[in-house]
Amino acid sequence: MKTDIYQRLKTEFGKIIEEHKLESEEIVINAVPLTPEESIGNPEDKDYPLITGRERLMQAQFKDSFGQAFTDMYGDYNGTLAEILAAELTNNYRRAILVASINAVMKHLGLISCSVHCRNNEPRECSLELASYIKEQYGKPKIAQVGLQPRMVETLAKKFEIRVTDLDKENIGQVKFGVKIDGPEATQKNLKWCDLALVTGTTVVNGTIEQFMISKPVIFYGVTVSGPARLLGLTGFCSLGK
Repeated sequence: MKTDIYQRLKTEFGKIIEEHKLESEEIVINAVPLTPEESIGNPEDKDYPLITGRERLMQAQFKDSFGQAFTDMYGDYNGTLAEILAAELTNNYRRAILVASINAVMKHLGLISCSVHCRNNEPRECSLELASYIKEQYGKPKIAQVGLQPRMVETLAKKFEIRVTDLDKENIGQVKFGVKIDGPEATQKNLKWCDLALVTGTTVVNGTIEQFMISKPVIFYGVTVSGPARLLGLTGFCSLGK
């Protein structure tokens, strides 16, 4: 169940906090979402959700390290790690606080290498590395991608059979790089069809990650899921995050 996943996440994060005696340490999370330029720089392509305005990153700071998480709910937060662990995960805002904090703390401790979004034209480079990784690890699978990351779809559609679903109503029904973008109602059908699921890490913030705990191979992509993937034993991919 979904709640079990978040309990596991809290439990594993709690072990790290206890081991390093960080319970009383404070963490600060930006109330105002990062601007597109702060988040992704100035890439040549302008069709990323961060730039078109439909997604934003929330950023946590822990000592000298930062951790980010995509979310559609923002707000101030300044409290201890013990308080974050104790909080009920009642909405995307609360889950974003937890996830951004996990990424910041694990980056500070050297447990993950990527906790901040890549910039400028690195998303295009990342998509090429992803295509190579999939080919090396899985051959030529049929891919069900959840979440429209434009460069990934553009690159993967040239090399693999791919179906894509997205939550953004402005994308649903559109054809991008020769691929029709379906709504979330097609997700389960695509998961049955595919050999490999490629799932946006923002599912750990919006509360939908449970449906992707399936027997088929799943890659969770993006900086948001960097820390959670490590804690939950999931396959994550974020090759050029900072």
